[in-house]
Amino acid sequence: MILFNPIVISVLVLSVLCLFKLPVLIALLIAALTAGVASGSSISDTISVFVGGMGGNANTALSYILLGALAYTINKTGAATILAKKIAQLVKGNKFTLSLIIVLVAMASGTIVPIHIAFIPILIPPLLMLMNKMKMDRRMLAICFGFGLKAPYITIPIAYGAIFHGIVKDSMTAAGLPVEMSDIWHANWMAGVVMLLGLIFGLIVFSKDRIYKDNEDEKKFNLDEEIVIERKHWLTLVAGLIALVIQLKTESLPLGALAALTFMVVTRTVKWSEIQEMLDGGIQLMGFIAFVMLIASGYATVIKQSGAVEALVDAAFSALGGSKIAGSFAMAMLGLLITMGIGTSFGTVPVIAAIYVPLAQKLGFSPAAIIFMISVAAALGDAGSPASDTTLGPTAGLNADGQHDHIWDTCVPQFICYDIPLIIAGIIWPLFI
Repeated sequence: MILFNPIVISVLVLSVLCLFKLPVLIALLIAALTAGVASGSSISDTISVFVGGMGGNANTALSYILLGALAYTINKTGAATILAKKIAQLVKGNKFTLSLIIVLVAMASGTIVPIHIAFIPILIPPLLMLMNKMKMDRRMLAICFGFGLKAPYITIPIAYGAIFHGIVKDSMTAAGLPVEMSDIWHANWMAGVVMLLGLIFGLIVFSKDRIYKDNEDEKKFNLDEEIVIERKHWLTLVAGLIALVIQLKTESLPLGALAALTFMVVTRTVKWSEIQEMLDGGIQLMGFIAFVMLIASGYATVIKQSGAVEALVDAAFSALGGSKIAGSFAMAMLGLLITMGIGTSFGTVPVIAAIYVPLAQKLGFSPAAIIFMISVAAALGDAGSPASDTTLGPTAGLNADGQHDHIWDTCVPQFICYDIPLIIAGIIWPLFI
């Protein structure tokens, strides 16, 4: 029975624990133990598999630490503060103007200057005082981050998008269905449209006033001071461009971040004696998120080795009866269950593709439909999952003063605005392409 599948049980455990505000690290560990024990493994064996699998996201974790160091260094030069002040001048007390700016900055962080979520804990805290004055519900920005961080890589094959589309292409080819890179963005444009509708819905729903308290640090920060751009700020901009070029050339985020940091040290934007402080700052900013990524990888390994994925697919297929609409519904639900706990769209694509390609081909879906279903299923793990960088990143910035809850103010709103529409689209749209 599907309800007693280890994946279903563990995801339910994870969701309930997180909704009751248990720290996500502990919730992931308990969910992994639940999945292992439910599949017949001992606790000690599950722990061994869990720890052994943590290295699967080592590259991602290293990327976040180095990008965190880059973000900390950018903040140290004052470039982030200048950007925050410039944004404050442009906003002029309008919540929707600030929301649009954050959407554009978030989109740029995954395409133009690929620092991903590392900019959030640098840029957002200086803006909290402005948001408090506007009585702006921070859930509006949580929704903006969800769209800006995710929609571009699903639909546009640039920077993170090129990586994601490449993973989809390689995974589908490995599963027996060769596709081209151009096929992926041609199939995925509807996901971007659906997310745009979710963004508009979220901005309307969460546009009502919400009261927050200003803390002492925010009161000391003056957004109205004169902006003076110095040499170090221009060099910081160049460093960001270097990070982008190196990352695109090598397809390595850690190498891009390291090259940018090296440039800042060589040009004495950062002094040699400040390198340790730079790394410590990166760990402080992004260390927690990096460790959650490692834990999520361990959880994914337990899930994969439990045999529960195959059992879940078999149970779902036997219940479909050859119906395409039932098949698209079942695959959307499978994608949600598999990716919610793992929390990374990039890491789950190979797992999802191995399941979807043979199953969807049996049901008569087109290659474009299969691409769309795989992409949507993977994306479900980014919005709404407590272990996703798309939710952890916004919380890191919006909760700088302790007034923004990770689950109820970031995960739940993103789930409502993006996961639910994507699930509906993932069920219906494949029937027409």
